[in-house]
Amino acid sequence: MLRQDQSKPLVDTLLQRLEQWKLELLPKHPMAEAVGYALNQWEPLTVFLDDGAVPIDNNLSEREMKRVVLNRKNSLFVGHPAGGRAMAVLASFTSTCFRHKIDPQRYLTQLLFNLPVTPPAELHRWLPDAWLRRTGSTPQA
Repeated sequence: MLRQDQSKPLVDTLLQRLEQWKLELLPKHPMAEAVGYALNQWEPLTVFLDDGAVPIDNNLSEREMKRVVLNRKNSLFVGHPAGGRAMAVLASFTSTCFRHKIDPQRYLTQLLFNLPVTPPAELHRWLPDAWLRRTGSTPQA
């Protein structure tokens, strides 16, 4: 309801402005290309207005992509394929921890301590989200 009341009027104004610019700008102008792109993507850009589960921005995705890019850059200097694989596994775990607001050091410490005595059938209990539910740990702020 809040999105409809506060965001929709702003989005409608933006749509009107984009349509106006489309008429005023020369087709090959860089701004006209940007306007055309925005208009072509209008439905996905505005889905957040009708679905409260859709975030209003993609900041979380952008932050995760930044972590991926930095890990890829750092992987150039791993030195051995096995080291690169280990680094990728750790990066995956830490990214999952950040997504679930888990302290990665605490989680990995408990994981490494308990993994040798965990039966294979119970390994799923050590996935970060299952661990968080089981331990009742307070997520990080």
